Amino acid sequence: MWKEWIKPLVRPLPQWATVAVAAPQRLVTATLHWDGQTADVTADHTVASLYPLVIATSVDGGQRPVLEYRDRATGKRLGSLHLAQTTSITIEQTTLTLYRVASGKHRCLPWPRRSWNAWLQNRQMEKNRPSNHFNMDKAGVQQLMIDYLCPRPVVLVSIAAQGHQNIFPMDLIGPLERSGFFSLALRSTNVSVPVMRDVRRVALSSVPATMKADVYKLSAQHKQALQGWDATSIPVRPSKEFGVPVVAAALRIQELAIVHSQEVGLHTFFLGRIASDEKLADGTQLHHTAGFHQAWRRRQRVPLTEI
Repeated sequence: MWKEWIKPLVRPLPQWATVAVAAPQRLVTATLHWDGQTADVTADHTVASLYPLVIATSVDGGQRPVLEYRDRATGKRLGSLHLAQTTSITIEQTTLTLYRVASGKHRCLPWPRRSWNAWLQNRQMEKNRPSNHFNMDKAGVQQLMIDYLCPRPVVLVSIAAQGHQNIFPMDLIGPLERSGFFSLALRSTNVSVPVMRDVRRVALSSVPATMKADVYKLSAQHKQALQGWDATSIPVRPSKEFGVPVVAAALRIQELAIVHSQEVGLHTFFLGRIASDEKLADGTQLHHTAGFHQAWRRRQRVPLTEI
């Protein structure tokens, strides 16, 4: 019994929880606050870069807005990010605003466990720095976890071009609702980035949560292209408009025509328009959320299904 009591005192919570959620997630709302104004950006903010941590939105919230996350069912504030405007992008007479994350805090854990858990996590990150593929500083990772209070869907991105085919998982994606754009933030070292810039079309497969193991195996394809579509154990079929191989068992297939790309920090930020959208089946999709969010939900007795 005492071992269970002392465990939280010496061991940090997992940074991330892999969960099954029906998309689009309706568990947490995101609201931008500035100069006495507010805007619901639950479906209108995405990560444009991990390092530095940059948020993109269709809403111009001034120079220093606050992005607030609340549990939809209870209205409880779960966390917030303080933003600083850096630049804007204008495409097709539509302007997007980019914000650097200046600071953040969450309320998913009671004080003082909140600070103690962050210290334990930061110490663990320092020990594992050589294997940290995020290349983020400790404050940035803590702030990213706050952004993931809105559970982020995982998709498989497919690219097909002459001499190059690939499929890999991503969760730095999402709609920028008011502008009509859909964004992807991909590490610039990804082997498919130059091809995506050239062919300007990709297909996104929203995968069932039960496919977690198969999806994670494809993480290696960020560094190397597929030798052929038979190199993966996941059955594929052609997408509706582009004919790009997509996951045959997907819940949803979206084809994206890329209209803009630019480097933001260590990432390439792609913007596109949805060319086709096939909703094929109901079910729970693979998502990522913050470990402290799942801990909060457990205390409320409404935990998400972990997979």
